[in-house]
Amino acid sequence: MSTLDALSDDEQFVVKTVRDFVDKEVKPIVQELEHSNTYPEALIEQMKKLGIYGLAIPEEYGGNPVSMPCYVLVTEELSRGWMSLAGAMGSHTVVAKLLVHFGTEEQKRRYLPKMATGKMRATMALTEPGGGSDLQAMRTVARKDDDGYVVNGSKTWITNSRRAGLIALMCKTDPDATPGHKGISILLVEHGPGLTVSRDLPKLGYKGVESCELAFDDYRAPADAVLGGVEGKGFAQMMKGLETGRLQVAARALGVGRAALEDSLAYAQERESFGKPIWQHQAIGHYLADMATSLTAARQLTLYAAREAEAGRRVDMEAGMAKLFASETGMQIALNAVRIHGGYGYSTEFDVERYFRDAPLMIVGEGTNEIQRNVIASQLVKRGGIDA
Repeated sequence: MSTLDALSDDEQFVVKTVRDFVDKEVKPIVQELEHSNTYPEALIEQMKKLGIYGLAIPEEYGGNPVSMPCYVLVTEELSRGWMSLAGAMGSHTVVAKLLVHFGTEEQKRRYLPKMATGKMRATMALTEPGGGSDLQAMRTVARKDDDGYVVNGSKTWITNSRRAGLIALMCKTDPDATPGHKGISILLVEHGPGLTVSRDLPKLGYKGVESCELAFDDYRAPADAVLGGVEGKGFAQMMKGLETGRLQVAARALGVGRAALEDSLAYAQERESFGKPIWQHQAIGHYLADMATSLTAARQLTLYAAREAEAGRRVDMEAGMAKLFASETGMQIALNAVRIHGGYGYSTEFDVERYFRDAPLMIVGEGTNEIQRNVIASQLVKRGGIDA
C-alpha cells in the first residue's frame, strides 16, 4: 500500500503537485541558492500559488485545509527538495493553527485571509538568548497600561522573522505569577517602532531562510493583541501549537532522510568498484537496507502521531516520539549517505553534504531531543504506559 493511499483523492493530488514542484522547480536550482545563501523569493511565490500557506486555514478564511497526515507528507516533499522551504512555511502553519484554535473571531478575520494566500507570513518567537528550552524562565515582559502593552526583551533563533508580517510573541504579562507559566501570554505583534530585527544568525545549514535575533525596546502592542483575548493562557496555547511544530520538524527530517537515501541508492547502482556496482558489496548493501528500514519506521511513527492529532487527541508524547525518532534517523541516514558516496559525499558539488549539514537542525530545533525524552517519560508515567 502506498503511503498516499490513506489520503483522499484531493489530498493525494496536493502531495503529488508539491512533489512535481520539487522535482521540476526546486532540485535544478537548490544547490546554487544554498551555496550563495540566497532567499528563495521565486520559489516562495510559487509556494503561495500552490496554496501551501493556506493548508492549515479553514475555507471560510480563504484557506485550503488538509488533514495532518497530508500536511506531514507535503512537508516531507518540500524538505526532500530543500529543507529550508519546509522551514519557510513551518512556523507559519503553527501560528495559523494557534489562531484557528484560540484566536478571537476578530483576530481570525484580521489575519487568516492574508495568511492563507501567503501575502502575510507568520512566525513565532519563543526562544531567548539565555533561556533555550526553559520557556517558563523567559524574561520578555509585556506590561499593560491604558493604551495596551509595552514590550521589552529579546528573542533569538526566530526563523522568517525579518520577512514575517505577524509574530506570535510568547512573553510574560504577569512576571510575578506562580507557577511561572500562569503569567505567560501570546501577543500577536507586527513590525513597528521598538521592534528591531538585529541580525541574521550564521548557521551550519538551513541556508537561504533567515533566523534572527529580535529586540523589543518599549514596543507598543494594542490591548487586543493577546491571543484569544485573555492573559495567562499562552503557555498552554503554545504547548498545543508545538504538537504541530514537532510533527512538522519530524516530517522535515523524513524529507532530508529520503533525499539522502534516494541519492545513495542511485549512486550505489552507478558507481562500480572491484568489477561490480558498490551496492553489491555487503557493507554498502547493508547501509542501504538499514537506511530504508529506519526511514520507513520513522515515517509510520510520524503518520501515526499525525492521525492521532487529526482525531483531536492530545499528542505531546506521540509528536515528541516522532520528532525524536525521525530526527535521529535523518541524521544517521545523512551520515551513511556520506559514507556511501565516499569522497564525493564530502564535496560541495554533491547534495549529500547539504543533507549532512541540514539534518542536525531537526535534532535541536522545536525542543531538543533531550527535552523530547523528558516529555515522553513524564507522559508515560502520567498515562500509565502506552495504549496497545
